[in-house]
Amino acid sequence: MGTTDILIVSARTNRREQMEHLDPFPSPAAAAQPAAAQRDGIAARADAYAAAPLLNCLLREVAEPVSPYPVDAGGHRVYRLPGGRLLRVRGQRRPAEPEVYTRGDWRPVRHPELIKLVAEELVRHTGLSNPDLPAEMIDSRDAVAALLTARARATPPEDPYLRSEQSLLTGHPHHPAPKARGGGPVAGWLPYAPEAHARFPLVLLGLREDTVVEEGDTSALDTLGEAPPGYRLLPAHPWQLDLLDLGPAYADGRLITLGTTGFEAWPTAAIRTLYAPDRDLFLKFSLDVRITNDIRRLWRHDLLKLRRTDTAARNAFAAVDGPAAWLSDTGYRTADFAFEELAVLVRDGLRGHLRPGATPLLAAGLVEGFDGSPLDGAKDPAAWWEAYLAQVVPPALAVFADHGVVLEAHLQNTLVAVDADGTPVQALFRDAEGLKVVPEVSRAAGWERLVYCLVVNHLAEVAAALAERHPGFAPWPAVRRELARHDLPEIAALLTSPTLPGKTNLLLRWTGADGADARYLPLPNPLAGT
Repeated sequence: MGTTDILIVSARTNRREQMEHLDPFPSPAAAAQPAAAQRDGIAARADAYAAAPLLNCLLREVAEPVSPYPVDAGGHRVYRLPGGRLLRVRGQRRPAEPEVYTRGDWRPVRHPELIKLVAEELVRHTGLSNPDLPAEMIDSRDAVAALLTARARATPPEDPYLRSEQSLLTGHPHHPAPKARGGGPVAGWLPYAPEAHARFPLVLLGLREDTVVEEGDTSALDTLGEAPPGYRLLPAHPWQLDLLDLGPAYADGRLITLGTTGFEAWPTAAIRTLYAPDRDLFLKFSLDVRITNDIRRLWRHDLLKLRRTDTAARNAFAAVDGPAAWLSDTGYRTADFAFEELAVLVRDGLRGHLRPGATPLLAAGLVEGFDGSPLDGAKDPAAWWEAYLAQVVPPALAVFADHGVVLEAHLQNTLVAVDADGTPVQALFRDAEGLKVVPEVSRAAGWERLVYCLVVNHLAEVAAALAERHPGFAPWPAVRRELARHDLPEIAALLTSPTLPGKTNLLLRWTGADGADARYLPLPNPLAGT
């Protein structure tokens, strides 16, 4: 047995032991099925959810379509892997049913075998080994199984906005382990998982005044409770507290526990960003867990530049014509002895920015699908899509062209508000941490990042989801028309270039690149020749 096989068997054994202690509390309909059938059904669904983004990465980053006939007679797409093996899949947006050509026939590839295959092909492609990423792939798949089990007993939120934020069972559609939760036991993270429709109170800490570090407007934090004399309020994410050793700070009085909030907060798609509807308040916390490419801590260097980047975005949106809005990260508060670990960031709520009567929805939720999604009820896909583009594209281009602000306008950082008919009427953008400003980055690098986030990560996914619901609908001519309306020198090249930049999340993780790094490979440009 090779190193990769040992790693996979060991990691899967540990996760199975954790899953055996998870009480599934099935729904009444599911409870009527035999327990074995329920487990088999969840296992098969978890395999499918986990395989799709992993296959997307493999096919985009290291495989080559077999030409001139990439689709076989059975409707499969056929690819050649770096080692020479042939792989075929069904479907495009969410590849499924992988098979490898072996000994004259096609053989199905189950999820554990798919991980082994990916690891072997990456070693051939890069010349490097990685003992950690296969375990993350397994963790991601098993996390999906835990989430599916938990959702069977959970009640989705009535608010469509919260439903959209908590809908992402697949997650990032081009990441090898989008649902990994750091390899910890299920009981440690499941109570805080948005995909399980979690909600919970915040822990309130008292931070001794002489240890407080803060910048910007953090006054909203002081309304969450009452601190004793000599202390300031510091809310904390209960999961983060479970991961930290703060014993010395409690022992010498720098930190005291004040209980919990009298209200519950809902984790959004970002997991560490919570929304308190009663207060219309977003709070973003540090979380010492790797989620997709990064350890999700509020890093010191990002916090120290927060006021500059957020001010640039806020000023840029103030000058934009139309209803588009920026959800400002107004300030942060933390402790000098645990600057990153205990940091909390305050973000604008929704109500002061929304058009009257509009309902905000997470763009990533539209792609994933949720009960009540306007994508499902769009009777005229062309009109709906043109309205969507008219709200999302102009502000993202305007703040870049006029102010050098590069929005990280991907699916999880964009909210699209719809009217009572489900028609898009407004876009709201968020996350100063991921925002870049020219000339701190070059204009060329900023444009490449914007094209990836807005066009490849965002518009291409919504377009594919819409076309999937309306066979025969062609979304890209409308995208081309919308882009062509804007007078940026880069637009002409964008509309004629044969390729677009695609981020290589699989290779970034396999080669151990910094989580904030971005490396791109050329993807076919659907705008060219449309």
